[in-house]
Amino acid sequence: MTTALPHHDGSGLHAPHTATLGDTVRLRVRIPQGWGPASKVWVRSVQDGEPRYDAAIRRGSAGGWEWWEAAMLVANPVAKYRFLLEEPQTHDDGAAATVASGSTVGRRYWNLNAQGLFNRDVSDSADFRLTAFAPGPEWLRKGTMYQVFPDRFARSAQADDHPTPDWAISCSWEEPVAGTGREASTQFYGGDLPGITDKLPHLEELGVTILYLTPFFPARSNHRYDASTFDSVDPLLGGDQALVDLVEAAHARGIKVMGDLTANHSGDAHEWFVKALADPGSEEAGYYYFSPDHSSYESWWGVPSLPKFNWSSAALRRRFITDDDSVVARWLKPPFNLDGWRIDVGNMTGRLGAVDLNHEVARLIAARVREINPNAALLAESTSDAAPDFTGEHWHGAMSYSNLTRPLWSWLAKDAPNVNFFGSPQAGPNRIPAEDFLATHQDLAAGFSWGVLQNNMNALNTHDTARAATVMIDGGPEVGAVLTFCLPGVPVMFAGDEFGLEGFNGEDSRTPMPWSGSRREHKDLRSLYARLAQLRRELPGLTNGGVRWIHAEGHCLVFVRETPESSVLVFVARDTASVVLDRSVLSKAQLGALLDSPLHQSGTVTSAPSGADGVVSLRSEGVSAGIWAIPGTAIPPHQRSSAAVPATCDAD
Repeated sequence: MTTALPHHDGSGLHAPHTATLGDTVRLRVRIPQGWGPASKVWVRSVQDGEPRYDAAIRRGSAGGWEWWEAAMLVANPVAKYRFLLEEPQTHDDGAAATVASGSTVGRRYWNLNAQGLFNRDVSDSADFRLTAFAPGPEWLRKGTMYQVFPDRFARSAQADDHPTPDWAISCSWEEPVAGTGREASTQFYGGDLPGITDKLPHLEELGVTILYLTPFFPARSNHRYDASTFDSVDPLLGGDQALVDLVEAAHARGIKVMGDLTANHSGDAHEWFVKALADPGSEEAGYYYFSPDHSSYESWWGVPSLPKFNWSSAALRRRFITDDDSVVARWLKPPFNLDGWRIDVGNMTGRLGAVDLNHEVARLIAARVREINPNAALLAESTSDAAPDFTGEHWHGAMSYSNLTRPLWSWLAKDAPNVNFFGSPQAGPNRIPAEDFLATHQDLAAGFSWGVLQNNMNALNTHDTARAATVMIDGGPEVGAVLTFCLPGVPVMFAGDEFGLEGFNGEDSRTPMPWSGSRREHKDLRSLYARLAQLRRELPGLTNGGVRWIHAEGHCLVFVRETPESSVLVFVARDTASVVLDRSVLSKAQLGALLDSPLHQSGTVTSAPSGADGVVSLRSEGVSAGIWAIPGTAIPPHQRSSAAVPATCDAD
């Protein structure tokens, strides 16, 4: 059943988009008139480690909601807050209980934080967050990202001139990939950067605005995370000029280009490591962790080909980050002009045992990137609970799987016992109901500020995971794609998603693209992704709106992305299901809009009146999704003049 509950999120409906340290900001919370009404509301903030309560003022009602507003001092760069609501209990006949002055009898108190509503005290870790850090670039928040693994994307005419390197096994484009064993990293298909340039019209047709390339440096593997130098583009990919040409051609089509950088390690063939290994007294030896006798060294997950950087080295910091021609800097400058970096295993960078320089290194990288290009984007990988490392001070957003991808796989799971479930010992994803998906999502997203949440990468799958088509029920990838495009965050397509490619683990998922020949796509989803990207461009609610969940049970989920001007309702289901929406969760005008045809649907979704007073029933027949444009969220007239964004109040 649907239930309207007190609501707040970090969007412009409820909070300012940015804040400055020392500012006093206005925060708004709305309470359904059918739930309360609340008798008192406070904002509880944590200032210099100490809780503080500031009383809120009732600002009026609109659309079935009472709006309250409180002032809060932004005392710290990360300002944590929640709302405390006082609810007068009622007798069975609905009459308010008689309460003696000063008595607590007949009152209940609720805490509202980023995880939800609780009638008990809760940890500060899930409090809402407003930060005083510079926001990420608008193009990132509003973008649609496409990830390319260069060896498997496309071969240009010049690719035939590239000799097979000594570490590689040459493969024809049609040859199946090896998902396990040594061959998984040494199969060489010969995709190159000019091949990507040739296929930019394909990306443009999909609505892509951000191209994310996995590493392009010379290496001794097809994945190239074991760089042998950071000073040039792999000649097998076309060399430096091929990157210059790709970026220029992408920019001409309005597509930004981001690179992939390993700040945690190099390859064991890297020029720095070769010198470090040969000469214990060299400057480069300090870039890595060697044993006292120089006979062994630390590496990523014990893989010898990936020696780990020692960020205690001031020389490494200069050479990698702060020098004029450092690794971080040179590829963001002309003639290459990358638009940002994704930092590989950002969660592990600078960490080893008792040493934790992670945030220090992140600050250095961020400061250097923004010094070169304040409009550049900086993302970092963090495969587990990412929020503690993503305050917004350095990384703009996370490439993470915990708060969306993993629970999404579990909700849409089929019987897939032989897939890699993100490195866990599970045989595959455990199937969960919608309410557990939502609880997991809110639990692991609660620690992000609204600004960071909007910049996180929403991936159905990536080059490091199994493919959704292998994991999910038939029609599941289409439903999952709707969620990645419609929830706060940056939707990510991994090359081949649009053709329904399959794979049981990360290596197996890196299948060469089925451009022609005998390899055929599993399912052609190009029109689906193009339509979702179009809606993301056209509907402000999908990039600017708050998010309010109104139903999560069993087979289906319903949520709204809200702005004062316009909103978007999303209904997704993994099986036949129905949900009834009434005036407790949507206004009369919004309910009426649901009787129009959806702007997008996959599977079969219907809407119909259900009884009196504008009640609407949404129904799916099997695995389905629907997206409707509905009127904006009404706010009181007083709020319209002082809201963080311009607003209009649609009639109830």
